[in-house]
Amino acid sequence: MELIVAVYDDWGIGRDGTQPIALSADRKFFRQTTKGCLVIAGRRTIEDFPGQKPLPGRVNVMLTRSGREIPGFTVCKSPEEALTLAQQADRAMVIGGGSVYRQMLPYCDAAYVTKVHVTPESDTFFPNLDEDDGWYLAETLQSGEEDGIAYEMILYRRKASVR
Repeated sequence: MELIVAVYDDWGIGRDGTQPIALSADRKFFRQTTKGCLVIAGRRTIEDFPGQKPLPGRVNVMLTRSGREIPGFTVCKSPEEALTLAQQADRAMVIGGGSVYRQMLPYCDAAYVTKVHVTPESDTFFPNLDEDDGWYLAETLQSGEEDGIAYEMILYRRKASVR
C-alpha cells in the first residue's frame, strides 16, 4: 500500500479540516498518482472534497468509526478492514487525513510527499519521514515554484526490515 500527502516545512498538513495553502501543481500530481487506485480517506477529509463527492476514476473508501455513510464510498470501521480491501486492489493509496495517515502508515511501503516550502499555521501534522529511520528518500520526482512558493514531489520508501 502507498500514501500521498502534501506537507509544509514543519510537516503540517492542515488546519480546521482543510489545507491552508494548496498548489495546483500538487493537485495535478495527486490526480495523476491516484487515478485508478483504491483510495482510503477519513470522514473529515471527505467532507472537504468538493460536494463531498467520491473522486472520479477511483474506488473510494471511507475509514470512520462513526459508521456514517456517504453515497459512493465504501465504509470501513477499522484499519484492518480497510487493509483487507486494499489487499484486494491492484493499487491502494492512503490520502488522509491526519488520523488515517497515523493508522495506515505502518501498512505502507511508499509515500509520495509534496513538500510545500512555506509554514502556515497547522493543527494536523504528518510524521517527519526525514527523521524516521524506517524510511528513506528514494527519488525527487518533480520540483518547481508556483505563485512564489517552491515545492518538491518526493518518493519515500520504507526500508526493508532485517529478519
